[in-house]
Amino acid sequence: MMTHAARILLVIFTCVVFFAPPYASGETASEIARQIEDHNAKIEELNKEITAFERELARVGTQKQTLQNTLSQIDLARKKITASINVTKNKIGALQLEIQGLSRDIVSAEDAIHINEGGLAESIRRLNEAEISSPALAIFSSDGLSLFWNDMDETKRIQNAIKTDIQKLSGQKHSLSETKSATERKQHELVVEQKNLIAQQGSLDATRRVQAELLAETKSQESNYQSLLAEKQAAKSSFERALEELESKLEFILDPSRIPSAGKGILRWPLDAIFITQEFGRTSASGRLYASGTHNGVDFRASIGTPIKAALSGTVIGAGNTDGGGCWSYGKWILIKHGNGLSTLYAHLSEISISSGESVSTGQIIGFSGFTGYATGPHLHFTVFASDGVQIKNLGDWYRENGLPAITACAKKSAIIPVAAQSAYLNPLDYL
Repeated sequence: MMTHAARILLVIFTCVVFFAPPYASGETASEIARQIEDHNAKIEELNKEITAFERELARVGTQKQTLQNTLSQIDLARKKITASINVTKNKIGALQLEIQGLSRDIVSAEDAIHINEGGLAESIRRLNEAEISSPALAIFSSDGLSLFWNDMDETKRIQNAIKTDIQKLSGQKHSLSETKSATERKQHELVVEQKNLIAQQGSLDATRRVQAELLAETKSQESNYQSLLAEKQAAKSSFERALEELESKLEFILDPSRIPSAGKGILRWPLDAIFITQEFGRTSASGRLYASGTHNGVDFRASIGTPIKAALSGTVIGAGNTDGGGCWSYGKWILIKHGNGLSTLYAHLSEISISSGESVSTGQIIGFSGFTGYATGPHLHFTVFASDGVQIKNLGDWYRENGLPAITACAKKSAIIPVAAQSAYLNPLDYL
């Protein structure tokens, strides 16, 4: 006849047999690992292509501005973006495989924990039944005193076994928790990459539209393109002179306590890859803008369709387009007011992805680079203002308010753009 202790030992043995988590077969795990390796190999190959496209874009960008060179830049930008899209798709594929493997392990571990918890509970219940039996009853129900002492020894061994299994079960639960956390991290990465994919596809669409617009505007004629460049150059000089005249009438005394002290990292770079083509002011040491003829922002090299990102969280207080019709100015522009007393302007964009009044987060894609307005080549113009000193004005109304005839192209067109007193312009590199 099997004693209480022996029966308990059998239950514990059954629990231990079921304890090992039934992980998926090695072949399935190996197949997933192989597919992930394939995705990573494709990513590495595509990244090499992207590097080559970037070098070629930089080379073409140094050549004389012709219609053909501009179209070549657009084509190269499109190829680079397409390669980037394929990189992101492979990253998504690899992440989905990793999540699949982790999810499978979670199901297996949860099943194992469920079985083991049930077996452990039954073992403890039976052990408790044995322990509440009086020693006298145990002796009478046993074959003798020696068997009773053997049962007592077995009971102690079983108690130790249960303690060990409880520790193992605790470890298994901890492992399951880590696997779930890893899955959540991978799912977050997947969401990020899916957003990147949407942005890259928007970037690709932007290059297509720019190319179509350029071909339509120039009628595919080099002479028309050179006339367009000359018109933009003349418009730039005219616009800057008129803007300086108007802004000189604004009265604004900068209060240093209303803006952050200069320091690196206060603002985030608006592009992932940074190459400065023109700095703020007359020289890098000009400080704030006080003299005419100086550059009121920083220009960054950015091929057509490059994602432009918000330098800091804030609210879009204006977005507009002054492209063509004689008033080129900033082209497609965005002005964001931040909570630290600074505002940032992003100009010459090909596409705007946000609306006035919208809240944006640091690093959020707000548009794509281009060469709208008086820009003669693709780049990002980035300006930083003291928020107290910048406002959005209708230039036609502004001229009339100051008793001046609205004779400039931008005034005639009633262009709406950000304007500021010269003392409100700040050097972006003081905050980036």
